[in-house]
Amino acid sequence: MRLETYISDLLYRYDCVTVPNFGTFLTQRVSAKVHASTNAFYPPKKVLSFNEQIQQNDGLLAHYIADVEKIPFEVAVKKIEKRVKSLKSYLTEGETLTFDNIGDLSFNNEGKMLFEPSYHLNYLTDAFGLNQFVSPTITREVYKEEVEAIEKVIPLTITPEKRKARPYLKYAAIALLALTAGGLVSSNYYVSQIETHNQLAQEEANTQLENKIQEATFVIDNPLPAVTLTVNKQTGKYHIIAGAFRAEENCDKKVKQLKNQGFNARKIGANKYGLHQVVYSSYTDRLEALQALRDVKKTHNKEAWLLVKDLN
Repeated sequence: MRLETYISDLLYRYDCVTVPNFGTFLTQRVSAKVHASTNAFYPPKKVLSFNEQIQQNDGLLAHYIADVEKIPFEVAVKKIEKRVKSLKSYLTEGETLTFDNIGDLSFNNEGKMLFEPSYHLNYLTDAFGLNQFVSPTITREVYKEEVEAIEKVIPLTITPEKRKARPYLKYAAIALLALTAGGLVSSNYYVSQIETHNQLAQEEANTQLENKIQEATFVIDNPLPAVTLTVNKQTGKYHIIAGAFRAEENCDKKVKQLKNQGFNARKIGANKYGLHQVVYSSYTDRLEALQALRDVKKTHNKEAWLLVKDLN
């Protein structure tokens, strides 16, 4: 049983999910952030953590598994206990447990649990559709630099004595800046007028072209017959796994078998263990995928499970 699938589902709705006799996965809401040096904007999210001290069974995970798999609560509890024993044995042997879309768990040299969260999924439903993006740097005009550039072209030598004797130089400098600003405004106005004229001319040309097209008559003596193509492409990140095979030819046989049975089966590539995976179907809606998984488990394959993964 893949506990991480059920844990991942519950993390969307709850701030903590306890695995009895193992530990608790916790979430904490973090506000949106802006990186000062890279100008990267990060949406709000839930940050994952793990606390091995909280192990008391609150019934949340077992009730959810019992509801999804349509089994008694006591049976769900037994299945969790069996899976926890297996996970602990892997950790004791020094292996790292990888929970898809949740994170990695391992023991350090002192025998304490270490958790490295995964950043591939944002469990904050309020932030759905919000992605990270980088904003270009905003450049602002610095008038001091403009004045320095003018002084390089027309250097003004003003000492305290000359400033008292010739105060008109101050007003001359102010007048020079005013003329420069006025020239920039006039230039911008002239360019704006040219752009407006070009736009009006383009609109008039488009209107004349549309009138010519409307007046034209097209006659096709031998029209080609219409061809309608229907292409069904599966999309979505929720995949109902039918099996995984070491040999790809066995994978192809499984796909053909499921298609003959009426399923929209296909291959989705190899997993990290090199096994070729076959799915019954893929869905964009999580609730629809869960309902389809229940139907498959009830009527076709009790070992089927749900994979949440974006396929390129």
